[in-house]
Amino acid sequence: MANVVVVGAQWGDEGKGKIVDWLSERADVIARFQGGHNAGHTLVIDGKVYKLHALPSGVVRGGKLSVIGNGVVLDPWHLVQEIATVREQGVEINPETLMIAENTPLILPIHGELDRAREEAANPGAKIGTTGRGIGPAYEDKVGRRSVRVADLGDRATLEARVDRALTHHNALRKGLGIAAVDRDALLEKLVAIADEILPFAAPVWKVLQEKRKAGKRILFEGAQGALLDIDFGTYPFVTSSNVIAGQAATGVGLGPSAIDYTLGIVKAYTTRVGEGPFPTELKDEDGNRLGERGHEFGTTTGRKRRCGWFDACLVKQTCATSGVNGIALTKLDVLDGFETLKICVGYDLDGQRYDYLPTAADQQARCTPIYEEMPGWSASTEGARSWADLPAEAIKYVRRVEELIECPVALLSTSPEREDTILVTDPFAD
Repeated sequence: MANVVVVGAQWGDEGKGKIVDWLSERADVIARFQGGHNAGHTLVIDGKVYKLHALPSGVVRGGKLSVIGNGVVLDPWHLVQEIATVREQGVEINPETLMIAENTPLILPIHGELDRAREEAANPGAKIGTTGRGIGPAYEDKVGRRSVRVADLGDRATLEARVDRALTHHNALRKGLGIAAVDRDALLEKLVAIADEILPFAAPVWKVLQEKRKAGKRILFEGAQGALLDIDFGTYPFVTSSNVIAGQAATGVGLGPSAIDYTLGIVKAYTTRVGEGPFPTELKDEDGNRLGERGHEFGTTTGRKRRCGWFDACLVKQTCATSGVNGIALTKLDVLDGFETLKICVGYDLDGQRYDYLPTAADQQARCTPIYEEMPGWSASTEGARSWADLPAEAIKYVRRVEELIECPVALLSTSPEREDTILVTDPFAD
C-alpha cells in the first residue's frame, strides 16, 4: 500500500490541515515528523473548527493511530492542555489512538525563556520573527546532546542527570543575557509532575510503524510549516530549526526512505509569509490587502497578520525539486475570485541578470525583483467547487499554467476550508 508524505511547499500556512484531514480518511496511521507547537493546523469538519498545534491532524478521525515522531520537539505541558481542549470537543484521545516516540526531545520552560530573550536582545534587522515558544533552543539542545527526552521521564536519576547537563549550558547563556539562573529543583518537580500524563503515550514508534508497514497499513506522514522555512533550503536565517522537506519524514519517525511512496506538496494559489525574511512577490498595496482579507490571513498560532503576494512559480518549482514532490494540492483558489488580472512570478531580475531560482546568498535575495507574467482573472465564484466543470475557464487556465511553470501536476484542488470542497485529480494513495 502507498505511503504519502505531506509537506508545505511555500512558507507554511498553505492549508495542510485540511488536506491531511482529507487524506487521513484513506490512511491507517498519521505520523507527525518534525516541528513543534509553533505550527498551527486548522481543520473545519461539519462546521466545527479544530485548531491543532502539537497533535497530528489525524486525531479528529476515529479509528486512526496518530503518532508524534522523534523529529518533533514536544512541549509536554502544551500537549496535555491541547489534548484536554480537543477532548472537550468530543474527540477521544488515549494511548491506543496517540503514540509519542520515546526518543522525542522535550521543550522545557527554559527554552521559551531563552528564545524570547534572544529575540528581544537582537537588533531590529537581525530578528528572526520566532514565535518565542522555544522550538529553536530545543533543537539546539538536541544536536548539542543535552536534551531531556520522553523516555527520561521514567527514571528520576536519569532525569536529574539530563537536567544538570542542560543547565550547565543554559545558565551560562542566561548569565550573559542578564537572566537569573534556573531553579533546578523547581524544573525537576515540574517534569516529575507531568511525567504520568505523558508516559502512557510513549512507545517505540519506529518499531510500531515498521510493524504497521509490514501489515500493509497506509501511513500518512504529516509535516509542519513549509519548505521555504527549512533549516538548509529555506531563506536562511529566517527559517525554522528543523528540516521541513520530505526527506525528513523517514528520519523523523524512524523508517527508511523506501517507506515513502508519494510526496504531496501543499501550495497556496498565491503566496503568504509570517514574520521576517525575504519575500520577492510581497504586495504592500490594495491587492495585497485584498488577498489577506479574503484569505483570512492570520497565523493560527500567533494571530499575526500574514504578508501576502502573488504566486511565485520559481519558489514552488524549487521546493518541489528539493522535496521530490510527485503532485501538489493547490489550495485557496477561491481567494482569487474577482481579480481582473492575476500575476505569476516566472523569474527574478538580479542586477540585470535573470534567475529562475532564488539565490542562496541573503544579500542577493534582498536585491531580487520579480519578473511577472499576467493572466486574466475570473468574475465567477470557485468557492465550493467539487469538479472541473464547476470552475470558470480562466480558473482552469490559471491552474494549468501553474502546473507548467512548477513542472509538477495538480493532484488535488481545494476551493474552501470545508474538507468536501476538494477536486481529486490523482489519488496519492493509489498503488
